[in-house]
Amino acid sequence: MLELKGKKVLVVGLGKSGLAAALFLRRRGAHVTVSDVRSAEALAKDIPALLDEGIMVETGGHGLLTFRRQDLIVVSPGVPLNTPELAQVKSFGLPVIGELELAARFLKGRTLAITGSNGKTTTTALVGEILGKAGIPTLVGGNIGVPVVGLIDQSTDETWSVLEVSSFQLETTERFHPSIAVILNITPDHLDRHGSFENYARAKERIFAAQDEHDCVVLNADNARAAEAAARSAAKVYWFSIEHPVEQGAWVEDGFVVYRPASDASVKSIMPLRGIPLKGAHNVENVLAAVCAARLADVPAEVIRQAIEGFQAVEHRLEYVATINGVEYYNDSKATNVDATAKAVASFLSGIHLILGGKDKGSDYTQLAQLLRARVRAVYTIGSAAAKIESQLRGIVSILSCETLENAVSAAASAARPGEVVLLAPACSSFDQFENYEQRGRVFKELVSERRGWKVWQNG
Repeated sequence: MLELKGKKVLVVGLGKSGLAAALFLRRRGAHVTVSDVRSAEALAKDIPALLDEGIMVETGGHGLLTFRRQDLIVVSPGVPLNTPELAQVKSFGLPVIGELELAARFLKGRTLAITGSNGKTTTTALVGEILGKAGIPTLVGGNIGVPVVGLIDQSTDETWSVLEVSSFQLETTERFHPSIAVILNITPDHLDRHGSFENYARAKERIFAAQDEHDCVVLNADNARAAEAAARSAAKVYWFSIEHPVEQGAWVEDGFVVYRPASDASVKSIMPLRGIPLKGAHNVENVLAAVCAARLADVPAEVIRQAIEGFQAVEHRLEYVATINGVEYYNDSKATNVDATAKAVASFLSGIHLILGGKDKGSDYTQLAQLLRARVRAVYTIGSAAAKIESQLRGIVSILSCETLENAVSAAASAARPGEVVLLAPACSSFDQFENYEQRGRVFKELVSERRGWKVWQNG
């Protein structure tokens, strides 16, 4: 366990996990400083709580001397590791870890960690619900909801911590050691941060870097880059596939989800596909991964079936919002990359009015061309990525430049006909116009609700 009492520790970045890490460190006896490039005004809601705990706060930029005067640096996921101050102190040999790695040194019980370019939140929430329904003491957090350090005090030797973990969290891990690791898929994302697809993929693979032959890793047999990771894992490999049977793991057969624990074991039916309440083929993949993870945690098949059948879609993940004048509205604000948007579009046959845009992450939007041509009536662009999206998709589909989400919802609602769909699946991050994808999704739902109220008023 990491000794913190009396140590000088710097937390870089005051996001949700940075705040949680700073408070945790202080309460463990460390002398804590927080450094953030944002202004004191922007951080006004958090600074008083830090000062009350005796935590020093540096705002408006990073001072190099602040970085050098530490025994340990804990970096928040949103802070790139190539930040000049971090790069310099790392060259001096000063230890730099992330909030996930910090928490891993103290978290009790066993860990089930889930990563992937898409589907992490839904699968994490589903696995947490399955384990909880089985009566297993379960904590859920990480990149979803509660930061991992916020779970430490609740954890016991009997606890399973089900964690959603991102590439940003994983790239600073050293001893993070899940008993069960899941990689749902690896497709291009965050190339602006990682520099290349291979760097991004290798960050994802750090989820099993500390595993050994007593642990398990669950991989997507249908995703080439995720499947390739098996060769570098020391853990027992389990697979899931919607396309074909696998040696050990879960797949789809004759309209049923089935599972085989080993190559020489019999196949067990878990549930019919029609019992899955979530929309889209990608959610079948998420269910298969959850089945594998839950069976490896010794949850009975019947409990798994019951939990899946009662599961509700997670907010901002292909979330049904309303039907107004025969037009359905769906919020998939969490679709922050091209692959996620493709999965969302593929969930509907035709007549889609698609809202795209936000902050570009180095994405190639031409990969959407075939799907858009087949299923989308019009695209409505918003945010700083609009010009790039319009240039890459020009001639593929009708495009209307809307600048803001409010304009896009209004234009799409005016153009959509009964039986069609207005879909927010932006393929971009939200940070140009919103605090996060949650705020973007909430604003979308509010705009839709306002339209519903306006229509009711008009008719009444």
